[in-house]
Amino acid sequence: MLFNSYIYILFFLPLVTLVYYGISALENRAGRFSRWWLVAASIFFYGFWDYRYLSLIFCSIAFNYGVGRWLSKGGGSKNKALLIFGIVANLGLLGHFKYANFFAENFEILLGIELGLAAIALPLAISFFTFQQIAFLVDSARGERGECPFVDYCLFVSFFPQLIAGPIVHHSEMMPQFEQAGGSVDWEKIAKGLFIFGIGLFKKVIIADSLAQWVAPGYAAVESLSLIDSWLVTAAYMFQLYFDFSGYSDMAIGSALIMGIVLPWNFQSPYKARTIQEFWRRWHMTLSRFLRDYLYIPLGGSRRSESRVGFNLFITFLLGGIWHGAGWTFMIWGAMHGLACVVHRCWSRMKFRMPGIFAWMILMIFINLTWVFFRATDFSSSLSMLKALFGFNGASVPAPLAGIFSHEFFSGEFMPGLPNKMECLVWVVLGAIIAFLLPSSFELANRYRPNWRNLWFTGVLISLSILNLNRVSEFLYFQF
Repeated sequence: MLFNSYIYILFFLPLVTLVYYGISALENRAGRFSRWWLVAASIFFYGFWDYRYLSLIFCSIAFNYGVGRWLSKGGGSKNKALLIFGIVANLGLLGHFKYANFFAENFEILLGIELGLAAIALPLAISFFTFQQIAFLVDSARGERGECPFVDYCLFVSFFPQLIAGPIVHHSEMMPQFEQAGGSVDWEKIAKGLFIFGIGLFKKVIIADSLAQWVAPGYAAVESLSLIDSWLVTAAYMFQLYFDFSGYSDMAIGSALIMGIVLPWNFQSPYKARTIQEFWRRWHMTLSRFLRDYLYIPLGGSRRSESRVGFNLFITFLLGGIWHGAGWTFMIWGAMHGLACVVHRCWSRMKFRMPGIFAWMILMIFINLTWVFFRATDFSSSLSMLKALFGFNGASVPAPLAGIFSHEFFSGEFMPGLPNKMECLVWVVLGAIIAFLLPSSFELANRYRPNWRNLWFTGVLISLSILNLNRVSEFLYFQF
């Protein structure tokens, strides 16, 4: 079920909220019935997409809860073996559904044989709920969590606002909230939740989906894009991805806050960053936190030699790239970011400094170039787009300006086959102004006060978005 759909906005979310607070009022305390209601609603939310995978998430929850209970009680070598078993089982499940076909295809090419592996559909949200449960097992083995009721664990894994595409939550920040779930209605949280939800819905429906109409055909016709065309298409994707995923995260945070549950923020104006390290502290923050706590630090973090620290950084980002998708383009994307982090660390240790505006410009160009590998369907398409970006396909300008230039370098059609070329430029500029200059959702939420002006603003955002729901589309991170 999509957040940006009539059924979610006008039926599902209001009904779940009303019943949740109704049950809480009858319980007259923080009780389990309201939490079981949220679990039931979350399972319905997940199954609405494809009911066939309900058994998968049920088995995953039961398995990890059982292993986690044993780990929290045990110790010694048996505990370590059980933890390894639990992690391998989770990664094995993820690997089967997400990476089996990728490895099979590459083995077929390498060995020249036909393995005959059937196509495997990727279950929705498997990457997200797998990572959350691996963290739960690791912390259980470390003795860093207490006992939790089964209903709270079910809700921790399946809570519908963050189930599909994050934020990736940690049990320590969610379990105490679930224990106190319900109670009296907090109208201020509801108003603030609607405000954040409205911002996210506007980002997705008005901005991201508007930019999307040039991105898909642009990447489909990459061979025909000129220099300016290709930069415009890649810039459109750069902002589409940001407003699509940050919009989803805002809607997730807002939906949860309506029910009194606080989710962690996932974005804090990442395109305002001046270094690659700062970018990853602002972009998909909960994934960065997971990779830091459960991969980078266990590898040794920054406590080793400089060469080992560089290796740890590179491996962390390489595996982060693989987590995003089963393809060489995602591996290259992760490797490029890992290498950039290593270079930044070396640069910083040598005490080199660069003027802030130049550092920001270089970072934005780098981010835009790496998004090519993130978006392109294969390695060949990525190279074709890079060729276009560096002028190997020629260059052109909009028709109204073509007469100003006589050199053949500027001749040719502007962005062939794509609709409303100048409108694309307008949307890219609008996206840039919002991303580069205006406050983030996090900053706006911190300033929020429940008054008539903010309530009116929330209503306008949601109303404008609902009027444009005729072009409902999936969120980009659903594919991960």
